[in-house]
Amino acid sequence: MGIYGRICINSFNILDINMNTIGVGIYLGASVMDHSCKPNAIAVFEGTTIIVRTLTDLPFLDWSQIRISYVDLLNSNKDRRDELHSSYYFWCDCERCKEEEPMVEAAACPNLSCDSPCSIETDECKKCGTKLSTEFKEMFRAVVDFTTHHLEEMKTMAYLDVSKICLAKQEGVMHEFNIKHVRTLEMAHIAAINLECWEDAESYSKKLIPGYLLYYGEIHPLTGLLYLTTGKIQLHLGKPKEAFKMLNKASTVLTITHGDKHTLVREELRPLIYQAVMESQNT
Repeated sequence: MGIYGRICINSFNILDINMNTIGVGIYLGASVMDHSCKPNAIAVFEGTTIIVRTLTDLPFLDWSQIRISYVDLLNSNKDRRDELHSSYYFWCDCERCKEEEPMVEAAACPNLSCDSPCSIETDECKKCGTKLSTEFKEMFRAVVDFTTHHLEEMKTMAYLDVSKICLAKQEGVMHEFNIKHVRTLEMAHIAAINLECWEDAESYSKKLIPGYLLYYGEIHPLTGLLYLTTGKIQLHLGKPKEAFKMLNKASTVLTITHGDKHTLVREELRPLIYQAVMESQNT
């Protein structure tokens, strides 16, 4: 049982180029790295080979100072800490977990010209002073419950029609950086791609980018992959110039997170950039 426990704690999910889990592996060297919700390194895979790359310049290599994230960063402080305690048996007290997070469960301000996040535990918007009525608070709670239920239902399969219904209910009620709204956009984006609804897919990609930048940060594999996917969709839609700009953003991120020799960069990203350049010249 002790050996099994150590395997569970020190194992890594092996990820494909789209950051989907395809297996589990034990990597003795990599297992020495500690966790942070504000990591300074990232672990990616080339097949079953783990590659650890730093996200910031370090004065010298000191493995005791290298931090990766053990969990998905697109979660609230509470959910991340609960997951870490449940899976790895420690309570995270990193810098990010100590920060306030006004966006995570935020409502939209009832004043449509105000973009400030609002807490339904208060009676008015801190920025513009608009009152949060009892009816608005009840509506917000109902939308949260509705969204939570359907996100749970879509854990194994994303449905475009369900996602659209959730997004329609969230409009004007949930703040754009509310995590449940970002997760719903994610589901809509995935479902639209699966159904090859490229106009919808592009729209949801663009709306998803700000949420990824907030929760994952600019230099993160999932942010880079979102840029890449958006550029790819724009090529499908015959928008090579827009695609070129988006793919260049992907290149900036993925050459840091994966390296310029990684299969994702060499065999997928670079051919797409070349395609965007050639099609731009012909339009």
